[in-house]
Amino acid sequence: MRAPTLIAATSLHWESELAELLHRLSTAQHELLALLSMKRNLIIQRDHQGLADLTVRESELAAELQACQQRRQELLAQADAQGLPSRSIEELSAALPRATANALKTPVAEARQRAELIRHECLAQWVAVQRTVLHLSQMLEIIATGGRSQPTYGKGRLVERGGSLIDQAV
Repeated sequence: MRAPTLIAATSLHWESELAELLHRLSTAQHELLALLSMKRNLIIQRDHQGLADLTVRESELAAELQACQQRRQELLAQADAQGLPSRSIEELSAALPRATANALKTPVAEARQRAELIRHECLAQWVAVQRTVLHLSQMLEIIATGGRSQPTYGKGRLVERGGSLIDQAV
C-alpha cells in the first residue's frame, strides 16, 4: 500500500516541476517570438535606432532562456539519479504515469514547435542581415575604387569599367 503513495507523490513532484519549467519556457518563447516579429519589421523599415533599442530586451530573454536550459539540465540530472529517462524532457514526461504524461504531452509538443519557429525566424533574419552586409561591402568597394577593379592576374593598369552608379569624374 505504501508504494502507490510513493509513486503518486513522485508523479506529482515531476508533473509540477515539469509543468513549471514548461510554463516558464512557454512565456519566454512567446515573448521572444513577439520580439523577433518586431525585429523583422524594424529590419524591413531599416530602423537602426529601433533595432538598437531591442538589445536590452533580447539580452533579458536570452538570460531567461539560459535559466530554463539550466533548470532543464537539473531536472534531467535528478531524473537520471532516480533511474528515469534523462535524455529529454519529452522522454522523461512520457515515462511518467499515464495521466501525468498526457497532461504534459501538449505543452512539450508546443514548446518544441515554438523552438522550431524561433530557429527559423532567427535564421531568416540572419540571412537577411548577412545579405545586407554583403551588399554594403560591395557598394563600399565600388565607391573606394571608383568603379575600377584591379586586374585579377598580372601587374598592370586598372581595368576600365564604367557604371551608372559612380560618376566618371570620381
